[in-house]
Amino acid sequence: MDQLAALRALRRVVELGSFTKAGAALGVSHTAVSRHVSHLEAHLGAQLLNRTTRRFALTEAGQRYYDASRQILDALDAADRAAAEQQARPAGSLRINAPMAFGALELAHWLPPFLARYPELRIDLVCNDRIVDLIEDGFDVALRLTSKLPDSTLIARRLASSGVALVAAPAYLERHGAPRTPQDLLAHNCLSYTLAAQPRDWDFTGPDGAAHHVSVQGNLQANTGIALRAAAVGGLGIAAAAAFTVRDELARGELVRVLPDYAIAPRELYALYPQNRHLSPKVRAFVDFAAELYRTRRWD
Repeated sequence: MDQLAALRALRRVVELGSFTKAGAALGVSHTAVSRHVSHLEAHLGAQLLNRTTRRFALTEAGQRYYDASRQILDALDAADRAAAEQQARPAGSLRINAPMAFGALELAHWLPPFLARYPELRIDLVCNDRIVDLIEDGFDVALRLTSKLPDSTLIARRLASSGVALVAAPAYLERHGAPRTPQDLLAHNCLSYTLAAQPRDWDFTGPDGAAHHVSVQGNLQANTGIALRAAAVGGLGIAAAAAFTVRDELARGELVRVLPDYAIAPRELYALYPQNRHLSPKVRAFVDFAAELYRTRRWD
């Protein structure tokens, strides 16, 4: 039995949730993957997977073995890459996923200097506001702007914080009046971001440090902050927007801040990448470039 191949097969099966997908990722048949896992179980004298016709799950012994073997594989992969990458320069295709607003308003502006530094790279940028599966969808790295990351096996590196601004068009406030406290928002048309954990639950910290929670209502919700910004500029209602998405509109007076004395928790910018790719030269170059950029740049 090739134990290393069997360990890699087990890892891919667990990560991808399928013998067929694991085989495709490893360049072998699903039968070969199943045989690797069976040989590993026979070698250990323990069942690693509970199988049914449609799904499988790690046994208790399988979970312990998988966790330990993953560390071994990561260390081995790291050693291989360390030897190969000492003289390596980032090259090839780098597939990036980013939120729509961040990709359009931030990332697209600093990709040119990044590519100027690494001319052997090719960027495949996919912008959307849904949560993608990096491994399943073949992404090397993803950028996330969120108040809380879900549990994941991905490596997460925090890059920066973005304040959140409550904004509305002057025309809207002239028609409906400006709220003075968070509770006043109950009488206003509030525009919601549907991909937030709780789209209509808005939390504030007052000037005295007191917490305020409001469950708002409105006639528009959207899965992209760009649409909400446009609706707010059009005078439809009040939106809670990442500050970098509305800085130009605030500067031009198309939007004004609402409840400026009440703070909303900032959103954190993270770079996420799979554990087995965290030392890839192209991923490392991209993440280090972004970290360097946002150490010296304020967006808000």
